[in-house]
Amino acid sequence: MPLISPKFNNIAQFAPIIGFFIGLVQSLIYLILRNNSWSVYASVPICLASGYLITGGLHLDGLMDTFDGIFAGKNKCLKAMKDSQVGAFGVQSLFFITLIQIACLIKIQSQIIFILPISLFWGRFSTLIFIDKFKYITLETKSISHKKDWNGLKKESFLSIIFIFILIFYYLISYESAQFLIQKFFLLLIGFFVSYKIPKILGSKIGGFNGDSCGASVVIVETIMLFIHAVLL
Repeated sequence: MPLISPKFNNIAQFAPIIGFFIGLVQSLIYLILRNNSWSVYASVPICLASGYLITGGLHLDGLMDTFDGIFAGKNKCLKAMKDSQVGAFGVQSLFFITLIQIACLIKIQSQIIFILPISLFWGRFSTLIFIDKFKYITLETKSISHKKDWNGLKKESFLSIIFIFILIFYYLISYESAQFLIQKFFLLLIGFFVSYKIPKILGSKIGGFNGDSCGASVVIVETIMLFIHAVLL
């Protein structure tokens, strides 16, 4: 469109909020199916598939490429990540992550609308940590790097911080018990810790960040958060 000139250089700051709303859409799809006599075992895979459809499966592609790269070794890491053919470790990572997410969502069930969106929020928040803490690496001479127009973690995470405060306010006004508040604040701390730690581990393994490793971080963090919620539930 002639009047719209979108710029994607600073899009990372919106990623956590976008993730939350994607999780909300997935949750609503799950609940609609369940309310129309679909079993949980049929609803959960479609819930996950809807997320893949919305994102184009980019994060899963990044997950597979990253695991292929890590297990290829540092000298061949980037080459393996850019290889159009998926290796054994990439396939295994997709298989295990998908099984874990399905199991977690089956365990969560009716609480999905409260858990899936926040898990996706933390998954995408991890990309902000990745971009801030590591240099951008790629084999391509022309590639979009969020690092180029990065304004620092404090500024880039401003919207996410506001969102977290809104979430805290919601927890306070929907007070059920002291145990409820303790659990929710504990999960917020865990969410921040996981979204900080995973990109640090991946970044150290591959020597920096790129689109694939950010995608891997998103999937791994949201899976860990789903698992933690499922265990505590």
